[in-house]
Amino acid sequence: MINAIQNYVIKQISSLSNHLEAGISKAKLAQLRRGIGKKPGENPEIWGSFLVDLPEQLMSNTAEPSKAEWAIYITLTMFARHQQGHSEPVNRQGYEYYLGQAVGKLIRNNDDLDRVQRRFSVMALSADMVELSYHLRCIIRLLSDQDILLDYAELAKELFLFQFDNSADNIRLKWGQDFYRQVNHVNVEGDKEED
Repeated sequence: MINAIQNYVIKQISSLSNHLEAGISKAKLAQLRRGIGKKPGENPEIWGSFLVDLPEQLMSNTAEPSKAEWAIYITLTMFARHQQGHSEPVNRQGYEYYLGQAVGKLIRNNDDLDRVQRRFSVMALSADMVELSYHLRCIIRLLSDQDILLDYAELAKELFLFQFDNSADNIRLKWGQDFYRQVNHVNVEGDKEED
C-alpha cells in the first residue's frame, strides 16, 4: 500500500510540476492550497486533485477518509503551499530531502535551533491529522521561505504511517534522527564543521 501511495503522489506532483507556468497547473495548485487545514472531501472543488485515478485500494469505503487519503491529501496540499512563488519544482527525491533533514537545514545558530526544534516537536506531537496539517503548514512555509526542497513521496509515506499507533512513535523518532543528523553538521555559530 505504501508503494501505491508514493507512486500516486509522484504521479500527481509530476503532472503539476511539468506545467508550472501553465494556467491549469497554477489553478490546480491554488485549489489545493484552499484545501489546507480542511478535512479531505470538505472542499469539493479539489476532489479531482487528490481522488482522480486514485487506486481503489487507497479509497475509503465509508464516509470517512482512509489513512491513505489523509496522507495523500495533506501531502498534495502542502506541496501546493510549498510550490507557491517558485518557478522550479520544490519536490526532490532522496534522503537529504526527507522532512527531518529538510527542517534541519533551517538551523544556522542557537536561536534557529530553539525556534525550529520547538515548532517541529509540536508538529510531531500532533494528536490527529487536522492538528498535524496545521503545524506542518508552518514548517512548509519556513522551508519555502528558505528555498529548501522536500521529498514529498517520502512525506506521504511518513504521514500514512503516522496514523497507526504502532508506528507513530517510530516516525517521530525518524523525524528527530534525520533532523539531528543534519543539525549535528552545523555548529552553534552556523559554520560548517570541518571534515
